[in-house]
Amino acid sequence: MFNLFRKPSPANANVKQDDQQTFRVRVRTRPHGDVVEFRFTKSAHIGIDDSGNHIFRKPVVSPTHFDKGELIVQFDRNYRVTGTQGENVDFIPVSEWED
Repeated sequence: MFNLFRKPSPANANVKQDDQQTFRVRVRTRPHGDVVEFRFTKSAHIGIDDSGNHIFRKPVVSPTHFDKGELIVQFDRNYRVTGTQGENVDFIPVSEWED
């Protein structure tokens, strides 16, 4: 009843939620190790895929060496992170860069 006794799902180690609307991710490019941070919001940046789940997909271009890649963050319908994927990038866990 009303999910009062349900355990909250554990947060994803690669995605930090700053507030109700905002998320942050940091990735390191594989060729040169450049760090790139993305800040994105529910209303402006997250879309819906064919199955009705939410997704954030973004091309990555590092500012120093112009390394290219792509990152994908998948959410369920309640905006809980269900997975992260990267092409030519490695996710930096939040524990390594959190203030």
